[in-house]
Amino acid sequence: MSSVVWITGCASGLGKHLVEAFYLRGYRVVATDINSGALTRHALTERWPDDSVMCAPLDVTSAEQWSALLSDVLEKWGQIDYLLNVAGYLKPGYAHQQSLDEIDRHLDINVKGLMYGCQLVGQQMTKQKSGHIINIASTAALASVPGLNLYSASKFAVRAFSLAIRHELKPYGVNVSVICPDAIQTPMLTLQETYEEAAMTFSGNKVLKVEDIELLIFDRVIPKAPAEAMIPFSRGVLAKLGNLFPGLTDRLVVFLQEKGKKAQRSSYKS
Repeated sequence: MSSVVWITGCASGLGKHLVEAFYLRGYRVVATDINSGALTRHALTERWPDDSVMCAPLDVTSAEQWSALLSDVLEKWGQIDYLLNVAGYLKPGYAHQQSLDEIDRHLDINVKGLMYGCQLVGQQMTKQKSGHIINIASTAALASVPGLNLYSASKFAVRAFSLAIRHELKPYGVNVSVICPDAIQTPMLTLQETYEEAAMTFSGNKVLKVEDIELLIFDRVIPKAPAEAMIPFSRGVLAKLGNLFPGLTDRLVVFLQEKGKKAQRSSYKS
């Protein structure tokens, strides 16, 4: 039987793209999202095959929904070989101006929701003595990003958690990888275009495409199961150096913010 992959955040962006990328390669896909209406529309308009794609609503912040859906997947297909935690939340803002609710949203969706999935699906994978959890973090998990303080903090947590459970699950034959991409052309990126606080998001030389992440997953992450995959590698290294010497990055941050603002202004005009 073909491998089963569970993907969160499939109603748009990267998650939506990965559904097709996996089923076209012969995988059976559990496509989930809190926006069940959009998920169903995509399944119909893009003709996702019923025998290969199981669409299901999932609020990742609900451990009960994770548990119930896990039972449904096992009843239908009997196994889970891959879990891709793609679902995420981002709203730019400065700490002194943000509402307290934003703290909860970022941590509930980006951190707790991912942890629920890793724990519950990870338990099943330990019983199977096989499996691979792939968590989507960000270059914002490698160095703090002013203007995206909550998002950056939540992705630091995702990376730390992923690297820790990698060691915990490895004795059971379960792999864990964390992907740290720079900006990807998705609705989440479009949302940031009008926020001055998000200038550093646009400071790179190139915006990634969802196809870039697809190739990374199938060419490197799945076959080699690395602890961490950074894309582009150069931005990941720059971020790690900034994190290693935070007191020396003040001028670099100002430079990147100004570079990002210019890119934002260009996007307004286009």
